[in-house]
Amino acid sequence: MTTHPEPHRHPGRRTILGLGAAVLALAGCASQDDLADQANAGDNKNYIAGDGSVNEYPPESRGPRVSLEGQLFTGEKVSAQNWAGKVVVLNFWYAACAPCRAEAPDLAALHTEFKDKGVLFYGVNVRDDAATAEAFERTFNVEYPSFDDSDGGILLAMTEYVPPRAVPTTLVLDTEGRVSARILGISQKGTLKALITSAAGT
Repeated sequence: MTTHPEPHRHPGRRTILGLGAAVLALAGCASQDDLADQANAGDNKNYIAGDGSVNEYPPESRGPRVSLEGQLFTGEKVSAQNWAGKVVVLNFWYAACAPCRAEAPDLAALHTEFKDKGVLFYGVNVRDDAATAEAFERTFNVEYPSFDDSDGGILLAMTEYVPPRAVPTTLVLDTEGRVSARILGISQKGTLKALITSAAGT
């Protein structure tokens, strides 16, 4: 079985357990083998479910500022350089992904809750055309914009944190533009809220 090395920040990470703001330090590390197994399964389900791991990286273990840029479905070009001083949530998704549909209402609700506090939300759509993405957003009342990443540029830039085809994955960036947390699989509302709140306080 092929193993996948963890990003160099992982030895110091903390794992978030349960809902709410409880953050407990654990020594375990999540294997990517389950994702590799799903990729090789050939069951044609069209997405790889995350392993459910939720990781928060302590400030001293975070690497340099994320460097990425892309174009939203609106046509606007956005760069990570525009996010200085902001907490940013990046959700990798596409419309036919069942877990993406399951988590969409909670992401929309958290965006509404945090938008007046300066937290930015962006979707990163890895597959759909504009019409399909917009239909999804209308269905789930998603008001934050999404990147058209059908060319894989953003996914490639974030490959250290987002395994290929592991959708959905959600990243939280701190105010210095570093990845402070990652959720592989469905984002639970209380857990993601705790990660956002923690990132805003660093």
